[in-house]
Amino acid sequence: MHRLVILGSLGELVQLIQMAKSRGIYTIVCDGYPNSKGKSYADKAYDIAVGNIDAIAAMCIKEKADGIITSFSDYMFECMVKIAKKANLKCYFDTEHLPLYRDKTKMKNMLCQLGISTPAHRCVEKNFSDSELEGIQFPVVVKPIDKYGSRGVEVLNSIQEIRQRFDHTCATSDIKKILVEEYHDGFEFNMMTWVLHGKVQVISIADREKTDVGQRQIPVSSRNVYPSKRIDSVIDDATSILQKVADYTGQQEGPLSMQFFWKPETGVSVCEVAGRFFGYEHELVDYCGGLCMEKLLLDYVYDEKAVEETFSDYSPYFSKISAVLYFHGKPGMTVVNQQVAQELSKIPGVAETWLFYKSGEEIILHGSNPYVARYYITGNSREEIDKLTEYFFRHMTITDADGNDVLYKNRIGS
Repeated sequence: MHRLVILGSLGELVQLIQMAKSRGIYTIVCDGYPNSKGKSYADKAYDIAVGNIDAIAAMCIKEKADGIITSFSDYMFECMVKIAKKANLKCYFDTEHLPLYRDKTKMKNMLCQLGISTPAHRCVEKNFSDSELEGIQFPVVVKPIDKYGSRGVEVLNSIQEIRQRFDHTCATSDIKKILVEEYHDGFEFNMMTWVLHGKVQVISIADREKTDVGQRQIPVSSRNVYPSKRIDSVIDDATSILQKVADYTGQQEGPLSMQFFWKPETGVSVCEVAGRFFGYEHELVDYCGGLCMEKLLLDYVYDEKAVEETFSDYSPYFSKISAVLYFHGKPGMTVVNQQVAQELSKIPGVAETWLFYKSGEEIILHGSNPYVARYYITGNSREEIDKLTEYFFRHMTITDADGNDVLYKNRIGS
């Protein structure tokens, strides 16, 4: 019996755990969440924080694991690569090139070296001089160098604001530098691919739509639609870009994703690349009639021939349309009444609903709950999906004890 370590046990990994078990694989789940959903499905579970590389590597050796896998998180991808090396387990990426995907400065330098368009940027320390940002056009987006999940990310409009918000930007970072990059107002996309024998295979390209939520805050992701209605305009250039990245990093196998912008007059501009799939979105490819990401990950570990067969006649032009609707909450407000949210989950076309907070819980920015609510919707046309989205955005509400809406109001993208 194969013995597989799955790094992570939150909700987005449950299907991976279940599928591994259905194949007769002994599943060993590990992370720092003692009562997480995934651990109730696994054959064995360890409460070890994923960043404790040495301890998890020792556990892998003790358990005689013959495989390790994760996805959906930049941090877990990084930890998996390091654990695999220490435990001598198969992994599609190496520790030497890991900073190219995990350090935003090194990633930007790589893109520039390859001649790939990316928003103009600078990396600065706290006591930077005005001249270091010469030529940068405002507004800008500021980011910590080594974090993910929009932690510390803000939109700022002056050098003075950057100085004022510097400590906030890198508060959770181990690197006391920040990335300052020009804000790009083009259409935004999520792209997921698989590198097979060194060649990039496109899995999906989605429209990533956003909603403004207030001063300094970056617009939040409110709807992602698969496949993109502009796929024909971007697929060739975007694929060529990711092929350059894979060639540069030496990645021969495994997931490779990208967030990028596009304008008709300027073409593709890359935001960032990652060695994993997008969490809370990979399911949409399956809904569209594409492939199952969990199957692909397991096949990579134990059945490489099946991976080849998957892409022998695969197309990212799907037979159906699907979308994820994200509803973000206002930090500090308390969730009380979710009746409308629950009723909306029963509408035809809703494939799955997640309400992340219980009544009485306070909304925490960057806490364990990434959103207040999330819906997967499916349809046979983009028009059908747009109509259902507009209905949700008009009617969706979750309130506090005084009847105030705790959600930011979403809008549909252009």
